[in-house]
Amino acid sequence: MNKADGYRQVLKTLADWEPYLLKESGLPGPRGNLELAQVVADEGNRKQFLHFLTYTPEVAPVNTPQEFLAFCGAVGLGKLLAEGDDEILDTLRSYASDPRWRTREAVAMALQRLGKKNMGKLLEAMEPWSLGNWYEKRAAAAALAEPVLLQNEKDALRALHLLDGMTISMENSTEARSVGFRVFQQGLSYCWSVVVAAAPIEGKRLMEKWLTCEDRIIQRVMQENLKKNRLLRMDPAWVEKWRAV
Repeated sequence: MNKADGYRQVLKTLADWEPYLLKESGLPGPRGNLELAQVVADEGNRKQFLHFLTYTPEVAPVNTPQEFLAFCGAVGLGKLLAEGDDEILDTLRSYASDPRWRTREAVAMALQRLGKKNMGKLLEAMEPWSLGNWYEKRAAAAALAEPVLLQNEKDALRALHLLDGMTISMENSTEARSVGFRVFQQGLSYCWSVVVAAAPIEGKRLMEKWLTCEDRIIQRVMQENLKKNRLLRMDPAWVEKWRAV
């Protein structure tokens, strides 16, 4: 029995999950209990997820066990979305701008549940997010930058061009000092490497365009991506060439 199976068995014996989730949250600490959160999403229902999301930043600050409940609620919305509840997408989008970074991460994980069920639908859903605020763009980029979801070249190319469009919005932005912009910048500093590795020919072409652009922030984003081992495994000579440049 693996850890997830153990959590699953325990939850099935409990009428009230909250005390157990708080105890096993892993918070405060550097890493919340992601395995347990995924089990909660698998086994929970709409009523539970929406209740967990009542733990707002005011009552469940960053790095508290209570924040883990909100995290579980957001991941759980991904189950409902994957099951065909399209109205959940707007609710989930509102949490993409949550001030708590873990809750924002939960949004990306929830979206990936949709991608595993229907990648085409996720790509379509992320088009308006890619035109949204910096937090929404970050959620879209993080959701798409998952190797398991990019096995199909057509999907990888669509994800790549969404990333390219979001990167265009960064160029010479007057909001470069804002928190949201920096959160998005940090996300793009790894997302490009994931998608380029899934679509190398077009990906390298687009990265080269940004590596030679005049915007220093975008240059730094691309330089960070060049440090990722996945690109080195993809084409070591190309990576070394552009690192030197």
